[in-house]
Amino acid sequence: MRKTILALTVALAPALAGCGEGKSQQQAAAPPPPAVTIAKPVSKSVADRDEYVGRFVAIESVETRARVSGYLDAIHFHDGEMVRQGDLLFTIDRRPFEIAFAQAQAALEQARANLAFAQRDLTRAQGLGIGTVITQQTFDQRTQAERAARASVAAQEAAVRQAALDLEFTELRAPVSGRVGDRRVSIGNLVTGGTSGSTTLLATIESLDPIRFEFTVDEASYLRYARLYQGSAAAADRGLTVPVRLKLIDETAFSHEGHIDFVDNTVDRAYGTVRARAVFANPGGIFLPGMFARVQVAAAPPKTALLVPEGAIGSEQARKFVLVVDDESVARPRYVTLGPVVDGLRVITGGLTADDNVIVNGLVRARAGTKVAAQKATTAALGDARPSAN
Repeated sequence: MRKTILALTVALAPALAGCGEGKSQQQAAAPPPPAVTIAKPVSKSVADRDEYVGRFVAIESVETRARVSGYLDAIHFHDGEMVRQGDLLFTIDRRPFEIAFAQAQAALEQARANLAFAQRDLTRAQGLGIGTVITQQTFDQRTQAERAARASVAAQEAAVRQAALDLEFTELRAPVSGRVGDRRVSIGNLVTGGTSGSTTLLATIESLDPIRFEFTVDEASYLRYARLYQGSAAAADRGLTVPVRLKLIDETAFSHEGHIDFVDNTVDRAYGTVRARAVFANPGGIFLPGMFARVQVAAAPPKTALLVPEGAIGSEQARKFVLVVDDESVARPRYVTLGPVVDGLRVITGGLTADDNVIVNGLVRARAGTKVAAQKATTAALGDARPSAN
């Protein structure tokens, strides 16, 4: 029996020794603290801004319609090109109007000849004795004939001006500068002109530079803006000089600057909003009427704020947090209140101080309450920090 126990002891000794060595190796191979990059928040003067969605509208939008009827003879533009005020766009067949103008001129000459004869006849009658050589009735008839001839001349002069105007209206020129749309009528078609609602639409012109941007502001925001500028020089125009910034749907930054030039004088009773309008320069013509965009309006005077990269912010259900590294290289959570995005960085309105070392890279590797291997980043590189995939 003793021999059996001794044999088992000898056999198990190497196995027990191996277990001890395995535990020691595991303890020796413990992973090092995760490497992270830390930086202090950026302190910057920013202004609170509200964002709204709206669309562009042209300052001048014109439907080109003929003032006279006739057959379309020529088109002098390419669809979609830029035109200047006064450029020739369409020509209606001029020949019928040239004939009408010549007829009006001939009728005017005839009326002037009749007036000259009536004036000479009246002059002769004035030199004769009324009642002895001619009767009073004859004198009155010649006077009336002279006045009628004078009125006929005036009427024919108006007819000549009308004929000349109709002849001028056969050439349709751009009333404003802008981009012309496509032609709605081809050459050879009959164009209906005049001032009625059944006139023929030939093309549309939309001015592009500058261009307006219309959006609506809720009543509470309008009151904040009004009180913000109350008692200042801008109070008289209700803050119409407030600067605004805009971005298109494919842009990430509000890089286009403009100014508000109009705020409506009533509140929409159905929606409780106030219509506002801003003006933007559009030298490249990238803004088109009807295009949607987002606009930022300054909601408060500039103040100093702390900013961190988006990659430094984590989520815990409904709360947002950042991890800061203390003096013992331990990551500690700080629950923060977020503000708007300014120049690619997120404004932190509460929960963070300017002296905190925030983990800006490696947030997914760090754990709250554990040590980390922190490496400091420069403030200039803070804006380039991105969330890590590791």
